[in-house]
Amino acid sequence: MQENRNQEIKYMEEMSLNAWPSYRAEFYDGWLLRYSHNYTYRTNSVEQIGESTIPLGEKIAYCEEIYRELRCPANFKIQPLLDPGFDRMLEDRGYAIRHRTDVMTMDIRDSALMEPAGKEYLFDNRLNLPTLVHFREDLTVQLKAFVTEEWMQGLFSLNGTSDPTLRRIVPKMYAAIPKKTIVASVEIDGRMVASGLGIRDRDWVGIYAIYVSPSCWNRGYARAVCSTLLREAECLGARRAYLQVTSENRRARRLYESLGFSDFYTYWFRSRRT
Repeated sequence: MQENRNQEIKYMEEMSLNAWPSYRAEFYDGWLLRYSHNYTYRTNSVEQIGESTIPLGEKIAYCEEIYRELRCPANFKIQPLLDPGFDRMLEDRGYAIRHRTDVMTMDIRDSALMEPAGKEYLFDNRLNLPTLVHFREDLTVQLKAFVTEEWMQGLFSLNGTSDPTLRRIVPKMYAAIPKKTIVASVEIDGRMVASGLGIRDRDWVGIYAIYVSPSCWNRGYARAVCSTLLREAECLGARRAYLQVTSENRRARRLYESLGFSDFYTYWFRSRRT
């Protein structure tokens, strides 16, 4: 049973790397050093993806020097498959826990999704997705099969990304996603007020980029976006779903639990300014 669980965690970690490419990456003796100008911990951290042959102290020092040159904190991702001694080693070196994240999963067949009132297919696309999914008169989810510049600008407005460098490189990171995507949005008077992204990887779909403008909270927008992504991914062959949410984000966790997601494992980052 533990072996099966470990194998599934390994699979989830692989899918996460597929779903969220970094702007720059370096392989180093079984470790992957990722850097994206501090845009998310996941794409600015060290991940262990293979066996090590170099002493750990030497490897940590090397990573610290690389990130120092990049003017970025040295962040190390800690997930359940790692030797617990590595986490303790970082703690002894002054690394603090940052950004604790829960990975949640579910079988889509067991989900509790919102039922749409209707769909419209206005444009052809490579996934044969509906263009509009209507839930009620004032709530329609728009879908596309690829990330557009318009969607990216709406996402930046929702998540508060204003740094010119990030606004330049992050679209390239999204464009580098090697898997099929389902891109969702809700608009009011031409302004995007909710977003979501589904990323297909074999028989799974990952749910990413769920944002809702604070002015539109408690209107069911996030539930409608998630329901649409999950339902359309299932139509395309997905059977299971996963997402990642920070442990302290109780509002989001309540939504995801109500949809049918449950905790699978937790990872965190150890970080120290150098």
